[in-house]
Amino acid sequence: MTETPNLLEELNDRSREVFRRVVEGYLQSGEPVGSRTLTRTMSEKVSAATVRNVMQDLEYLGLLDSPHVSAGRIPTQVGLRMFVDGFLEIGDLSEGDKERLDSTLGGNTSDVSSLLDRVGSALSGVTQGASLVLAPKHEAPIKHIEFVGLGPDRALVVLVFADGHVENRVFSPPPGQTPSSMREAANFLNAMLEGRTLSEIRHQLGAEIAARRQEVDQLAHQLVQSGLAVWSEDGESDARLIVRGRANLLGEEADETDLERIRVLFDDLERKRDIAEFLELTDEGEGVRIFIGSENKLFSLSGSSLVVSPYMNADRKIVGAVGVIGPTRLNYGRIVPIVDYTAQLVGRLLSDRS
Repeated sequence: MTETPNLLEELNDRSREVFRRVVEGYLQSGEPVGSRTLTRTMSEKVSAATVRNVMQDLEYLGLLDSPHVSAGRIPTQVGLRMFVDGFLEIGDLSEGDKERLDSTLGGNTSDVSSLLDRVGSALSGVTQGASLVLAPKHEAPIKHIEFVGLGPDRALVVLVFADGHVENRVFSPPPGQTPSSMREAANFLNAMLEGRTLSEIRHQLGAEIAARRQEVDQLAHQLVQSGLAVWSEDGESDARLIVRGRANLLGEEADETDLERIRVLFDDLERKRDIAEFLELTDEGEGVRIFIGSENKLFSLSGSSLVVSPYMNADRKIVGAVGVIGPTRLNYGRIVPIVDYTAQLVGRLLSDRS
């Protein structure tokens, strides 16, 4: 694929202006932009025929496309990327948007999940898109673990952290478990895990269980493995993703193509496909990143755009991310400062509670 910086260097001043005005018009209206419309806004007086010739050249370069015969032009994905990289003007965060986001810090709840849920709702409300918030992993040392039988094929694993935080998940235990095997499995794990975080034990847990297998019987050993499986990376990532504002993507003017794209996006969000990669999108450093269409490997099938930024804890370590997902026709200049501010807000929120 042709690199957009090289394409940008090939354009003269008139081509740059036509390109910029086509993209800005499309982002504002969602409709193709025609040559006659552009002649009324160009900085120099030119004919519609001259503008059409420039638009044809831009289409040849792969920056514009004509969705219908004799219609105006819309930007391609390559064109949108070049616009974002070379022409996008980032606006300032409005006081109204700032106040709505800041209001999520109100209340006395100390539950981080509830606070992040409110942040996600506020972010989707401000942007009128779907918000994604990846909650941080709980990294406090483990104090106690317990298995609770709920039925022949259901059990609960309860994890108590040294800071008082409690997490529990339902899972399917191996058949034949008894109250005594559950107690034995819990005692075995408590002796091995106490005082260590999940991250510290994750890579060496299997080896320790194998080395100390003789300390528990077969039933308890199977329960140890299946119980801890629910704390694996995939399951943990699913539980950590907060999605709010899906309905915002169903605009009144959505056509059949838009509805199919949104349906695919909803399916991806529901299955949380490859959500473990969401945080990896931001691992190249601080700041907001924009993924357009197929550049967005999480939701590429839906042709959506993702504006995402990491947030950090008090130790300046990236522990999560916030983002907005929507059609490629996003108001990037407005969304970018909102996502950036929200990431900083969440970072302060976590630091204040650490």
